[in-house]
Amino acid sequence: MLTADITLSTSFHRGPLDRRLFGSFVEHMGRCVYTGIYEPGHPKADEHGFRTDVADLVRELGVTLVRYPGGNFVSGYRWEDGIGPVASRPRTFEPAWRGIEPNEVGTDEFLGWAARTGLSPMMAVNLGTRGIQEAADLVEYCNRPVGTRWSDLRRANGRAEPYGVPLWCLGNEMDGPWQIGHTSATRYGALAREAGKAMKLVDPGIELVVCGSSNREMPTFGYWEAEVLEQAYDVADYLSLHAYYLNDGERAGYLGSGAALEAFIGDVVATADAVGARLGSRKRINLSCDEWNVWTRDPYVDLTAREPDVAAPITEHVYTPLDAVVTGDLLVALLNHSDRVRIGCLSLLVNVSAPILTEPGGAARRQTIFYPAALTAQLARGVSLHTRVSAPEIATVRHGDVPAVAAAATYDENSGELALFITNRGDVPARVRLRHIGPGTLAVQDAWTLAAGSSGLPLPFTQHVNDDDGGIVLHLPAESWTALKSRRKD
Repeated sequence: MLTADITLSTSFHRGPLDRRLFGSFVEHMGRCVYTGIYEPGHPKADEHGFRTDVADLVRELGVTLVRYPGGNFVSGYRWEDGIGPVASRPRTFEPAWRGIEPNEVGTDEFLGWAARTGLSPMMAVNLGTRGIQEAADLVEYCNRPVGTRWSDLRRANGRAEPYGVPLWCLGNEMDGPWQIGHTSATRYGALAREAGKAMKLVDPGIELVVCGSSNREMPTFGYWEAEVLEQAYDVADYLSLHAYYLNDGERAGYLGSGAALEAFIGDVVATADAVGARLGSRKRINLSCDEWNVWTRDPYVDLTAREPDVAAPITEHVYTPLDAVVTGDLLVALLNHSDRVRIGCLSLLVNVSAPILTEPGGAARRQTIFYPAALTAQLARGVSLHTRVSAPEIATVRHGDVPAVAAAATYDENSGELALFITNRGDVPARVRLRHIGPGTLAVQDAWTLAAGSSGLPLPFTQHVNDDDGGIVLHLPAESWTALKSRRKD
């Protein structure tokens, strides 16, 4: 058994927790849209063709924000193909995922679904094959009230009021050689600056996300972030980072993914702040982790070997309890950096490496990674607390030495409730002592745990006792993620 100590205080926090941290991502990829969120003729489809059983699970998951329409898809997308009478829309070849796009779901359909499901939209514009004018036109279509070419077309298409989309991504993974329109940091930064300027002239109230590196392992990582911000600092509000962690067979390394994400975030924050300091700017660029997830296998397959089709399955991972533990640990990392990571998107929402799987014409079900995401969104409220963790380290090949125990906590002053999330990355049980500094003591109200060796469902957790000094002693299973709801008793 390993031992660890967690110390926290409700007086020391990072500030309010942005609810947009609990977002997700819908892309026209595989079966995410068609037979995912949208399936006319399904027994549970609404009058718009969207599946109500999927929408119910999205609400249960606690999703607050959804990014759309891509992803790699957006870099070859003509948004005008997805508006107007559906019968008049073209069927197009979709080059990013080599599929056929019927354009039955486009801007109006997605934004209508988001509104009915209680989700804030995060729209991406195509800076791969298109540019400044098309991006500004889309903002006009979505956000201008009346009296202009694109706002009047929106009204003619059945939407009188503007959608007021608040958040926009300036392209996607533009440093990636796989990306349609792949370019250099200097050229992308200049294009993002000018597109962002035009978009904010149409609607000065929007916020913009510029592309960071596609992942931490990119050869241009660091340089790309710095150069893009040198070009686009004035229009940027957020810098994106994408983080996927693959179970490549090294179990300890996979369990250490949360530590790798923390280091990644720290590097990006330092780079952004260095550029801001050099420019003499008082503005602080925050981060948008608008793609993150775990993968059970390498998702990259040769899509040229098959005939293009509508909604052909891609990367439909079936997740395990181990994947759920790592997902919980990644959420711990995001909570611990929520002062700078303001937006998070679990990628994707349905079918494509997703927490929700659907059967065409059949049921929708939760995957194991659904549970830590839903519990965290449900329990994490108020402010994100600073936690101090003292724990031994575990050696990994992939990430070096990582702490055996990780923890994050939030505190809601209005309700007096404190939520704590703990990962035991070790392959043996852990005895963890939780100590609260300041007035009052903590009393556990409810607790759940997910262990890699379990069924994958969160089970009630009862292995906790109060010690003589007012602390709480927890006995955590090996390779587990645990969530506790506590209350401070004065």
